[in-house]
Amino acid sequence: MDTMGIISVIMGLILLAIGGLAIGIFLPEAIIAVKGLIGIVVVLGGLLVLIFGLLIVND
Repeated sequence: MDTMGIISVIMGLILLAIGGLAIGIFLPEAIIAVKGLIGIVVVLGGLLVLIFGLLIVND
């Protein structure tokens, strides 16, 4: 591996550790954010199914 690859791996590990620490410190807020993201994914999934259904009905 070249030096850029090694630096990227090291930076990735550092950011992973900092992110894990931040989630541990702000766990209630992280849970609320995940619940919100799940809601957004469900809404977008419903929208896609609606559009797909409309396209099938129009054929």
